[in-house]
Amino acid sequence: MTDLRAADQHPERAGNLYYDGHFKRSAVKLLPGEYYATRDNRLLCTVLGSCVAACLRDRQAKIAGMNHFLLASTADTEASARYGIHAMELLINQMLKLGASRQRLEAKLFGGANMMHSQSRNNIGAQNARFAQKFMSDEGIPVVSHDLFGDYARKIWFLPDTGKVMMRRLTKTRNDTVLRREVDLGRKLSAESPQAGDVELFEQD
Repeated sequence: MTDLRAADQHPERAGNLYYDGHFKRSAVKLLPGEYYATRDNRLLCTVLGSCVAACLRDRQAKIAGMNHFLLASTADTEASARYGIHAMELLINQMLKLGASRQRLEAKLFGGANMMHSQSRNNIGAQNARFAQKFMSDEGIPVVSHDLFGDYARKIWFLPDTGKVMMRRLTKTRNDTVLRREVDLGRKLSAESPQAGDVELFEQD
């Protein structure tokens, strides 16, 4: 499995591998600042608050991938998957190495919640969501599905072989957990970072 071996060769490529009993397949859990590309039918999973995940797929080559970025941009020169532009470049480049075509890529976008209910320009979630939309538009990558903005955390599961994404809106308790984690991470990354029941949605290819 080429992508499993590759996962050990780059610190920002997700390495949290496990077997998902529900989906009955091997899976990868992405944390903030990570990405993963695969040509296998490996389930990709992550939890999002103000962060955004892009699920990319070349359906002809059967290659897909996901990233999870925390902030749209950085004021310094650090090239990290924690920031949108680098997260997109890392994911796309890895997919191309696996044999995908940039011209055939399509995207599904998730996250960008306003976790702190901010009305100011420091709404990190909205900045992340707008960045992801603009990036895809600028790069000519069609967005075939999305669930962005809002005020709720999300958990998503991406099935690369079918392109299907399953999403769960998380309860307020889980929202608070995601918010605390993202605020802590944000404070480490940028001095300017801002300090209902479950519903399952199924998105078809």
